[in-house]
Amino acid sequence: MDKREYLKIGFSPDIDNPKDRRIFRLLEILPGVLSWGTILLVLFLSWQRPVWIAVFIICFDVYWLLKTLYLSFHQQASFKKMKKNLRIDWLKKLDELPVTRWRDIYHLVILPMYKEGPEVIRPTFRALINSKYPLDRLIVVLAIEERVGEPAQQIARTIKEEFGDRFFRLLITVHPKDRNGELAGKGSNETWAGRMAKKEIIDPLRILYENIIVSSFDIDTQVYPYYFACLTYNYLTSKDPLRFSFQPIPIYNNNIWDAPAISRVIAIGATFWHMIQQERPERMSTFSSHSMSFKAIVEMDFWPTKNVSEDSRIFWKSLLFYDGNYEVIPLYYPVSMDANLADNFLQTITNVFKQQTRWSWGVENVPYFTFGCLKNKAISWKKKIYHLFNHWEAFWSWATNSLLIFMLGWSPLILGGEEFNQTVLSYNLPRLTRLIMTLAMVGLVGSAFYSLKLLPPRPAKFRTRKYLWMFLQWALVPLVMIIFGAIPALISQTRLMAGKYMGFWVTKKKRK
Repeated sequence: MDKREYLKIGFSPDIDNPKDRRIFRLLEILPGVLSWGTILLVLFLSWQRPVWIAVFIICFDVYWLLKTLYLSFHQQASFKKMKKNLRIDWLKKLDELPVTRWRDIYHLVILPMYKEGPEVIRPTFRALINSKYPLDRLIVVLAIEERVGEPAQQIARTIKEEFGDRFFRLLITVHPKDRNGELAGKGSNETWAGRMAKKEIIDPLRILYENIIVSSFDIDTQVYPYYFACLTYNYLTSKDPLRFSFQPIPIYNNNIWDAPAISRVIAIGATFWHMIQQERPERMSTFSSHSMSFKAIVEMDFWPTKNVSEDSRIFWKSLLFYDGNYEVIPLYYPVSMDANLADNFLQTITNVFKQQTRWSWGVENVPYFTFGCLKNKAISWKKKIYHLFNHWEAFWSWATNSLLIFMLGWSPLILGGEEFNQTVLSYNLPRLTRLIMTLAMVGLVGSAFYSLKLLPPRPAKFRTRKYLWMFLQWALVPLVMIIFGAIPALISQTRLMAGKYMGFWVTKKKRK
């Protein structure tokens, strides 16, 4: 199997070589085995060796407390940098560069849509035309799906009539349905859109690929005014623009006032996590709305078309394609997106659970990158081990940590038997864990404070006391971490372990 072939693997059935297929299949099984093995081992040892597990739980809770403090410092630092970057005139900074070729830089913005209505799409385009960047350097592609039919085409025509003359080009593409070898989803749609933009606009006009930055946005993504100027500055000042992706901070606040508390906690929690990741760029991969060199995406034959998590898969593909010489640059600059909101509370909660399951399906990249490391001999073992450890540990933690902290910590008391329950350790275990967790939960006060600072202006229909509920909602975190964190992650890993590969589920976008 050569380099090009293993980069295009979706799942183990895509591999013709029996030996390679078995190896990849084993790698698909292992994440679930590791997570379920941890949970079952803790339960078993709580019965057979309760003292061991009691000591382990105390040590793990201390580790989690220290980790929480460590991550909270990153969150604060990232928040301050983001606020600072929002105050900068990035066009002025571009003009101060020793080389003024920034005016030669085009931005290709790809907006895949499915069944979203004008109330979602129109604000996205309004944000684009309000950008503090020359609009004659923006190539915008509204990528619709043929399988949606006439409703999507009608919306596309309406958008083109309203905004078509505001950009250098506005292209409407129609991704054909039922294409062989493709998963119907964002990746296949944006790949079709990118190829059409190349064929119909970029190549005929002979625009240099290295002078184009391509941004793949969700359809609800609204850019802040200086986003493209900030992105261009980072692109031109990076040591090798073709070997970097550029990641903004997704802030899920377009409709945050209308979303229910559980949806808000998950949305803002995701924002905080990506803030933290901006402070740890060596551990970052691309997520949702992101940007990169058009030359690089062409060299790699565009985004993956067989996977749900194409946003992160493109990073792992890039890392393998360029033999480890690929990184993510944090922009410390936000884009606004939607929190989960449906027609009623039950549907919203259902959609939240489905979205979290889809996000946790990013575990599909664990066997992909691990297999790629086995095949790619040019990447140093040091770099391989670093990325592999962080990648595997991240999905193991996602599926197990909240269960270990909030549920399994009581298992020695329940399963340890009468002899253990008469020990001093048994008496002190719940008191120690409660104290440690109380100290850790203090960090939620900081999260609640920063969440208020991220809110857009309060709509007139809500009273001032709504701010109080925005603060108190963080008491839901333990429940959210288990039901909408660990459980979806375990479902995804179990499906991958069983070879029940997930299709792309589109999160419904709704505005009130």
